[in-house]
Amino acid sequence: MRKSTYFAVFEPSNDGGFGVYFPDLLGLATYGKTYEEAEKMAKEALELHLYGMEKDNDEIPLPTMPDELPIDEETTSGYILSPITVYPDIVKNELDNRAVKTNLTIPAWLKDIAEEKNVNYSQLLTTALRDYLNV
Repeated sequence: MRKSTYFAVFEPSNDGGFGVYFPDLLGLATYGKTYEEAEKMAKEALELHLYGMEKDNDEIPLPTMPDELPIDEETTSGYILSPITVYPDIVKNELDNRAVKTNLTIPAWLKDIAEEKNVNYSQLLTTALRDYLNV
């Protein structure tokens, strides 16, 4: 199973929370009211960011070793550098297979008959699409 680990910078804020950014992944930042919450948010943000990059066929940079990380010079003193590990294949599987709502239009008379027969629209449409698409 594929595993990715990137170092996150946890920056203490005046309100007791932590801002978090990843020097290797520009634009990826999050926040938590506590260190534990910030760590959870950092993991989730990293998972979604890498998923989006892969979906867009963006080049994903290799993680930089901690002693070579380009820490932003405006970073608050007292920051904490912590590795965040995610499993991109698990995230991809979860996100690609999640249930999503979709809207469809059918004739009213057909809907009435289907409701009388207790048709499960989601199950029926899923089965029909799989058959139609040969998947």
